[in-house]
Amino acid sequence: MEFLTEGLKMLTWQQVVMYLVGIVLIWLAIKKEYEPALLLPMGFGAILVNLPASGVLNQMLPGVGETNGIIEWLFNVGIEASEALPVLLFIGIGAMIDFGPLLSNPKMFLFGAGAQFGIFAAILLAVILGFDLKDSAAIGIIGAADGPTSILVSQILKSNYIGPIAVAAYSYMALVPVIQPFAIKMVTTKKERMIRMKYEPASVTKRTRIIFPIAVTIVVGFVAPSSVALVGFLMFGNLIRECGVLNTMSETAQNNLSNLITLLLGITISFSMRAERFVTVNTLMIMLIGVFAFVVDTIGGVMLAKLINLFSKEKINPMVGAAGISAFPMSSRVVQKMAMEEDPGNILLMHAAGANVSGQIASVVAGGMIINLVTSFL
Repeated sequence: MEFLTEGLKMLTWQQVVMYLVGIVLIWLAIKKEYEPALLLPMGFGAILVNLPASGVLNQMLPGVGETNGIIEWLFNVGIEASEALPVLLFIGIGAMIDFGPLLSNPKMFLFGAGAQFGIFAAILLAVILGFDLKDSAAIGIIGAADGPTSILVSQILKSNYIGPIAVAAYSYMALVPVIQPFAIKMVTTKKERMIRMKYEPASVTKRTRIIFPIAVTIVVGFVAPSSVALVGFLMFGNLIRECGVLNTMSETAQNNLSNLITLLLGITISFSMRAERFVTVNTLMIMLIGVFAFVVDTIGGVMLAKLINLFSKEKINPMVGAAGISAFPMSSRVVQKMAMEEDPGNILLMHAAGANVSGQIASVVAGGMIINLVTSFL
């Protein structure tokens, strides 16, 4: 009967902490509906991989030899070997995005770039706190507000903190409605938040919508070659959406493919949430750096809008700049909600949506640039 208590004897306090982390993630997914498609499988996976002698991990069995655990195998094949899962997810994301608001108001591209300041500020902070360059770069990508990009960059750079980075990225994406209003109000006045903007969208032809993803892929391919997998699959998904002849495939990419890949990605990334690597002081530091990155992203976008207003006759509501992060469509909804609170008749949603989708492109380009820069120094 000793085998019945063998597991309990192997249990460590760090594993117990991870059970609590898993339960919290599941609670956030179900009760608060924070990114449930990803946090729920991550939370359940965190419990699975931390059970003593868990069969979801590779292990040596007496008389049998090494056996393959399903979660470790999924991680080795789907993330470590090819980054297939986060890259394939971008097909679905691209199929969901309507670049129309951005194409009809191209100056919104500026805010996609402006709201990436948090990445570089977080990298600097991580270096100051003692992380090495590749880990600092991977941690900084939390500021992209883009979970798949965070996972991909941290894996390519062979970071030691993929699990904490993934948890931070997706948790803070879900907390955008909490983090962004606080950051926006720090650097804006009520008068600025009440600025109204005319929405006179230019007509966007079908030809333009088809050319756009092709052109972006080619341009980004020359500027930041390491981001081609990310941008290319994002734009491929968008091309499926806009071509007009693959409607069924577009719907499949938006729904079935995205949901399945997200589910697999969530439970697969839990492999990097094993107690011995996750329950550390560095994990807490990464979570704090992640908050810092999101706040600086938001402030960076707002301050860029205020800078443009110094030279522009038609004023931009600074809150629109905050929507330049990649968390789509949460950030644009936050901006619209705040605008309505200040002035019930102020409609900023389409302006914010243009900035928000530009953030999708900017975040993956930033990820590629970080990979290029860091690998050139290693």
